[in-house]
Parts: sequence; C-alpha cells; structure tokens
Amino acid sequence: MLEIDRINVFQGEVHVLWDLSLQVSLGEIVTVIGPNGAGKSTLLKAVVNLLPPSKNEEGRGEGGGKITFMGRDLWGLSPEETVSLGMAIVPEGARVFLEMTVLDNLKMGSYVASARAQRKETLEEVFGLFPKLQERMHQKARTLSGGERQMLAIGRALMSKPALLLLDEPSLGLQPQLVIRTFDAVTEIHRRGVAVLLVEQNVQFSLEISHRAYVLENGRVVLEGKGSELLGNEHIKKFYLAM
Repeated sequence: MLEIDRINVFQGEVHVLWDLSLQVSLGEIVTVIGPNGAGKSTLLKAVVNLLPPSKNEEGRGEGGGKITFMGRDLWGLSPEETVSLGMAIVPEGARVFLEMTVLDNLKMGSYVASARAQRKETLEEVFGLFPKLQERMHQKARTLSGGERQMLAIGRALMSKPALLLLDEPSLGLQPQLVIRTFDAVTEIHRRGVAVLLVEQNVQFSLEISHRAYVLENGRVVLEGKGSELLGNEHIKKFYLAM
C-alpha cells in the first residue's frame, strides 16, 4: 500500500532522515516509535510531500529512494494531490480551525470531490465514532477540550475517506482516560477498513495495537518487527518502557 524506499530528508542544512525504508500493507496498523528529535514527524510530512525527500540529478531521492502509494509514485505531487489519492494526515497538536464550528471543521475535511459525494454518510460514521462531536457540532472549535479537539482533528481527516490515515502523536497531552479512548478509536478506525501509520510516544499502547512497528533513532530505523515482539525486546524495555 505505502512503500518508502531509502529516502533522505533535510530541514534546511540538517539531514533528518537517512536512507529510510518503511512499508504499510492493506489492513495494517504500523507504528513508528522513537525519542524526541528522531525524525518521526518529519517522516509523515515527507509521505504527504509537506517536506519532500531530497532529489539527486535524476530527479529521484538520494540513492534512488522514492515513495509510492497504491503503486503510484508520489514524487512531485502536492499535499492536496496525495489526499486525493486516499491519504489523510492528522498533525501533532490537534490543529483545528478554532473560530469555525465543529460541523464546518468536519465539512472542510471532505473537500475532495469523491468525499463530498459521501459527506452525509461519512458524517454519520464520524459521529458514531465520536458522539461528543455530534453533541457539540454547532459550537466553535475553540470551546472544545483538548481531547475533543483531537477527536475533531481525527474526524476531519476521516471525512476525506482515506484508505490510509497518518496520525502524529494523537495521545500527546491527553489525560490517561482520554489516551485509552484515543487508542480505542484508532483500533475502531482500522476495523472499519482504514490502514493506519501511527507516530506515537506512548510505546506500550501503540505496540499493543500494532501489527508491525519501526523504531526510529537519529533519523534511522534501528529496529523493526511485530508489535508484540518489540514489546518483549530488551532495547525497548530498557530505553522506552523503563523496565
């Protein structure tokens, strides 16, 4: 479904991602964990071309690296074009339009023509997943709690009818009970047929729900495997689970 093959990404002069490869198959939840500054958010930005990988003289990524989605090469596409192919990203920090209502925020997510045609049905699905959003649909987003804004950010992404949902630290700053609800929502989204690429610092919860996971450190993949296997890995226990 998504294949990242040996990409290199820079922020200014800083080399952030080094020859990074990663895959997400249909029907998977794949998690990327790692310390702050490892390049996790940069990875998601690269996938949707908010921060495109570097190119060599042939127009490919350094070392021939590339990103493909559903067999389509993503080089040169705008972020809007990647969304139209069936991807949606929820950036870190529950970024919503604060002065717009909950309902208008959700409608903004369905600007792709194919999604607009299914807006009514998708709204019902989002409200079924997050009943609080239906209760507050006529309130301005600035009146929502942090957890409700995160629900809204995820719901808005789902309005584009993605085949692949990219989530950047969805549990960041949430109270423990809301963290559990957020991960429950991720598993329900997956159950409804959406593949998920999850960047997350809550290692325990994210590995428990993941089919596979990658450990990113200093811009490089240092470990990969099944989520359940990585939970028992000594490196993960020592450096991420404090065991």
